[in-house]
Order: sequence, then C-alpha cells, then structure tokens
Amino acid sequence: MPGPFFGNNEDVDEREGLHAYQVVLRHIETGILAGRFHPGDQLPPERDLAAQLGVGRSAVREAMRVLQTQGLVTSSTGPGRGTRIAPAQGSALARIFQLHFALSDTGSGDLTETRVALERSSAALAAQRGTPDSLRRLGDIVAGMAAAERIDDFNELDTEFHVLVARAGQNQLIADLTVAVRQAVRDAIRNASDSLADWPRFRDQLRREHREILDAIVAGDATAAASLMEAHIRGAYAVLGIPSGPAD
Repeated sequence: MPGPFFGNNEDVDEREGLHAYQVVLRHIETGILAGRFHPGDQLPPERDLAAQLGVGRSAVREAMRVLQTQGLVTSSTGPGRGTRIAPAQGSALARIFQLHFALSDTGSGDLTETRVALERSSAALAAQRGTPDSLRRLGDIVAGMAAAERIDDFNELDTEFHVLVARAGQNQLIADLTVAVRQAVRDAIRNASDSLADWPRFRDQLRREHREILDAIVAGDATAAASLMEAHIRGAYAVLGIPSGPAD
C-alpha cells in the first residue's frame, strides 16, 4: 500500500529510479513549492517521515543533511525543537549560484554583463529606497576605503560596498543575485589587482568612483547612480583585464 503522500499509481511511478533519500527530498521540495510547508514549520519526526514515505530512517537523515547544506531546513536538538523549514537565506542562494558559476561554461563576459545589469538596478533602487542607516553605512565604507592601503583590506571594503548598495535597494532577490555574482568574481578581481604595475593609482581611481556613486545615491538620483555604477564596473574591468563584453 502506498503511504499517505503517494496515494495513487502515478505518484508511485514517479519514485522509480530515485534513491531513497531523493524520495524525501522530492517530498519536501514539492511541499515547499505547493505551499504546504512554510518558513518555521516543523517537519514530522524522522521516524514518522520515514514511515509516511516508505523509506528508511537513514534516507531521511541523508535528505535532511542535503537540505541543511542548501539552507532550506534547520535542525536542533532538545524538547520541542526538531527540524524546521528555514526562512529564506540570501547567503544560501549566493553559495548555490557561486558553485553554479564555478562549474558552468558561462563566459567571463556573460558574467560581467549579468553583474552590470544587476548592479545598475541595485544602484538605482538604493537611490530611491535607501534609508538613513543604509546610507550612513555606505558612507562608513567609503571612508574606510580612504584609509585602506593594502590590496586585501581595500578589496574587502570594495566587496562590502557593492553588497551594501544591493541591500540598500530593498529588493531581496536582486540583492542576493548581486551578492552571488560579486562573490563569484571576487578572486579574479583580487588576483588581477595584485598583478597591476601601479596599484595605488588604480586604488585612488576606485576611491573617487565609489564616492561619486554614493553621492548620486544620497542625492536620490537613480539615473546617475545606475550610469556611474556601470561605468565603474566596466572601467575597472578594463584596467584589470577582465572581459566585460559578450563571451566569444
């Protein structure tokens, strides 16, 4: 007899060819997509879930480890705890995208075009929706850049600036995608910076450009903020030798 979550032959047939843990994954993922599971919902105990789906408890444990790695569930021990559906986590999405970019055959030019499109939107939204607190934090980052001399220190602040611009726009999906793309090119930017013959001059140029972008955001000028952000990315990539057009 099929369990309560596999109530007809079609559902049973869909399980053929799946490993036992994949049956559990499909059940949880389908439940999330169908709206049966919501952030904070507690999943059935391991024993009950195994019985419902007709799999072993080891398969449930393996599936939960996969879902935890993806940031979809959280697990804790103790009375009243257990495994719950996690709230949306931008860091988990960013990690998945970073791995995808690393393994795909996406060209550097395509990745740059994607970054430009996302960060133009991020800068424009930040100019329209930035709060006093988010603008203050951006100002602190730009001030920190003025004092940063080492490549690693400056690049940490550079990354944080772009991430904070994305967050200031208050569009979570655009922000998460922006962070993912920015992190995907982080090492390439660091390595190319280290190879420059005149790093201090390039650093000073970036300082000015970040200040100009921030000034446009603070002024609420979405058009200027977007244009300055695009010019900044393309100009920096030209100096660093990172492709900024369509992939060959």
